[in-house]
Amino acid sequence: MDHSAAFQEYEQAALAAIAAAADADALEQVRVEFLGKKKGRLKDLQAVVGKVSAEERPVVGKQFNEVKDKVSAAFEARKSDLNKPQAAAAGLDISLPGVVPRLGKRHPLSQTMDDFKDIIGRMGFTVAEGPEIEDEHHNFVALNIPEDHPARDPLDNFYLSAAAYANGQAPERLHLLRSQTSTVQIRVMEQTKPPIRIVSLGRVYRPDTIDATHSCMFHQMEGLMVGEGVTMAQLKTVLRLFATTYLGQDVRIRFRPSFFPFTEPSVEVDMSWSDDWLEIGGAGMVDPNVLREVGYDPDEVSGFAFGLGIERFCMRRHHVTDIRRFYENDVRFLAQF
Repeated sequence: MDHSAAFQEYEQAALAAIAAAADADALEQVRVEFLGKKKGRLKDLQAVVGKVSAEERPVVGKQFNEVKDKVSAAFEARKSDLNKPQAAAAGLDISLPGVVPRLGKRHPLSQTMDDFKDIIGRMGFTVAEGPEIEDEHHNFVALNIPEDHPARDPLDNFYLSAAAYANGQAPERLHLLRSQTSTVQIRVMEQTKPPIRIVSLGRVYRPDTIDATHSCMFHQMEGLMVGEGVTMAQLKTVLRLFATTYLGQDVRIRFRPSFFPFTEPSVEVDMSWSDDWLEIGGAGMVDPNVLREVGYDPDEVSGFAFGLGIERFCMRRHHVTDIRRFYENDVRFLAQF
């Protein structure tokens, strides 16, 4: 009897059956057929070894063990493959970090704020946060805005209780949806000694008439730098560098003299858009009264502050002509970003 041919036939059949096993159940059937100890083709092959002469038995026994070990190793390898996740079986390295599945895309305004944080962070500014529901002290008083200033008119703010103004008498401390992110500057200065270099980004609320460039809720980035020898020249440099970094070298920035209760001198900041100019925010040197309110000595430190409209920067960069597009939740519009 040709023992080598029997061993080769067994090995080829076993390896082919193991490779063809599509799941654990099929592989178990292959094991019983080819490696079963009580019955199966291995038992028959072992019987052949027992029938050879004593002189042949060492050689034939060695061949038998080699074939058996090879088939057993192939079985264990296939069993391990079938136990792996499908991705690994397909040849992917599941030890690598994966990507968390996400429906949709980040909103263009969120993308813009991420870009703002990155650009201004390279200029040494850190991000500070504050509440959207504010009291009058932080929203007005500490910012040097007097009681008779039009900015405090109940019709120009979202106070949380209109009944609080009944009979023309306001409570000691009203709360409202913040009308500017400058409130965060006050909170930071109240708790931090100079030097300070921070920005705050977030929603602000004003009952403006909604049109192509105005909304009753929009986003601002407020910046503040306080220390020894801070100047208007530094403010203008920061704003020009920031605008050209985000919008490109072709953008033109201009500064117009203006007035804000919390800065002196003050400027309006405009950027070029097509053949016209669009206001993007206000800025100026922090008023000494604001510095005193938070416990700073205006004879020792000075500072500048600026507030930029995030929507308007985003509009110019992506050539969006109507601010309302950002809030309509039209997937066709949002999917472009």
